[in-house]
Amino acid sequence: MELVLTLVGRDAPAAAEALAAAGLPVKSPRPLGPDALDASLTGDLKTLRAAASEALADLAVDACLQRAEGRRKRLFVADMDSTIIDVECLDELADFAGRKAEIAAITERAMRGELEFEGALRERVGMLAGLSAEALQQAYDERVRLNPGARTLVRTMAANGTRCLLVSGGFTFFTSRVAQAAGFHDNRANTLIEEGGRLTGRVGEPILGKAAKLSALLSEAEALSLPLHETMAVGDGANDLAMIEAAGLGVAYRAKPIVAAQADAKVDHADLTALLYFQGYRADEFVTD
Repeated sequence: MELVLTLVGRDAPAAAEALAAAGLPVKSPRPLGPDALDASLTGDLKTLRAAASEALADLAVDACLQRAEGRRKRLFVADMDSTIIDVECLDELADFAGRKAEIAAITERAMRGELEFEGALRERVGMLAGLSAEALQQAYDERVRLNPGARTLVRTMAANGTRCLLVSGGFTFFTSRVAQAAGFHDNRANTLIEEGGRLTGRVGEPILGKAAKLSALLSEAEALSLPLHETMAVGDGANDLAMIEAAGLGVAYRAKPIVAAQADAKVDHADLTALLYFQGYRADEFVTD
């Protein structure tokens, strides 16, 4: 089987040498951009992925090994919190309510898969009862920033005909704004319920969690008449795992161990433009304006 291995990070050149030294049949390395290259391999995908992961464990490089055919995806589904943006919006709202430490601790457990997501979300939102709705805009303005490479990633894929969807277990107040800032075509998330200018401590039902994220991927692919191998999903937490496993290329970004262990590729060192390199885009093809 003809495979392509993409290496992204400051140790990419050394990584190619390490793979060759480990006996992996790396052929014809070719640059894609600064600190990014492709190389060809032939063999069993699962076996070579395991061997490459072991050989590269001590290097600052992100690797993606996949079939050479069909690398460029036509549907991209992304998580928002701690993936496209650099914070967990609910935790930042909690800070305005003076309850960040206890709510962030629940968030961490839920993202690690130790708590059922829907129940954990209801519990955390309940702690925000009475918070002024003005805190949402303040949190967005003061705390929410796109992660490095996010805008370039989404705009480049959209410019090349890919449908880009932001799907979050967070809230529509934030996803609508982040989607516009990054260039997504659409967004889906949960809704915080307000009354009299304050949060009620309730969230709209049904809650968008792991199953709904998977459903979003599947329904969008069906609407576009796309086979799943033409899709890509990225996320960091346990509620992203189902869509990451189902996508043609599932990527774990700075992810919890439960997610990193199951994803097709991990991004632990580079920025989000690594997902473009994984698809074979060259740096001179990136949309950066």
